[in-house]
Amino acid sequence: MATSPVPSKILLFGATGVIGKFILEQLIEAKPAFEKIGIFTSPGTAEKKADAIKKLKERGVEVVVGDVNSEEDVKKAYEAYNTVISALGRSVILTQIPLLTLASASPTIHTFYPSEYGTDIEYDASSAAEKPHQLKLQVRKHIREHIANLHITYLVTGPYSDLFIGKMGGAAAATGTFDVAGKKAVLLGNGEGEVSLTTMRDVGVLLVAALRTPYAPSSSPRVLKVNSFTTTPAAILAEFERQTGGEKWDVTYTELGELRRLEKEALEKGDPIATVYTLRRIWGEGGTLYKERDNGRVGEPEVETLEEQVRKAVEREVSAFQSGEL
Repeated sequence: MATSPVPSKILLFGATGVIGKFILEQLIEAKPAFEKIGIFTSPGTAEKKADAIKKLKERGVEVVVGDVNSEEDVKKAYEAYNTVISALGRSVILTQIPLLTLASASPTIHTFYPSEYGTDIEYDASSAAEKPHQLKLQVRKHIREHIANLHITYLVTGPYSDLFIGKMGGAAAATGTFDVAGKKAVLLGNGEGEVSLTTMRDVGVLLVAALRTPYAPSSSPRVLKVNSFTTTPAAILAEFERQTGGEKWDVTYTELGELRRLEKEALEKGDPIATVYTLRRIWGEGGTLYKERDNGRVGEPEVETLEEQVRKAVEREVSAFQSGEL
């Protein structure tokens, strides 16, 4: 792999999921345009989301309908593309292993982006024991041991600010929440611990920038640790207060020791909320922070700010209230 092939024909898996739709939007909006953009989707999704699929086709997106677990369907899809981007969700993350194997054997695919967006699964030695990381770690192990002829990039973004900066309901509110209507907030730790955040839109922006950044020779897998901004819960609260009239909100705190206790109880009960507790605990402990970020390595694309994210969060909650959803 002395030369760096150009990703020009992009096939996206998980395009209708939580982060996939943001990635797809930025691929479509990219200037200059990619030669070909396609999505791989199941017959059920194609039928259920027929209107959305129709609009994508009108925007020039090719839609490949097939079974992601069918070797024949995937091999056929790969024939028209040279780059695979996975945005598959946590519950189906191991589906990437056969996708990688087939990509490695494909005569056309040269570049693969696994679904790595989010918390760094190899941040330090403790990462190997974190339960939410286990499936992604299996994918990385497979790549290390079996994939040698693909250009692999892990785009590590840290938590999505769209989810961190907003209202959390139920038991999850203890992990941090910003309630615009009630002007109440729960902050992690003492509120001053830094966390690196990436907006969902910027995941797509940074991924497109990475696609356009050539590899250094022998650099695969390439790890890019990128973000939109680094801030603290207290700074987020201050911005909410500023944008909602300047009045001080009611604030409570969840100490990290309490969060660890909640996490332990949830794990023992098999409660799915344990994943939320674990990830928020990692963030609160500084598990998203680096001396440098890699935005500069991909051309320092323009990214969103804390002010913009808070404004969007306020608008979302006001809109939901007006529509009767709250």
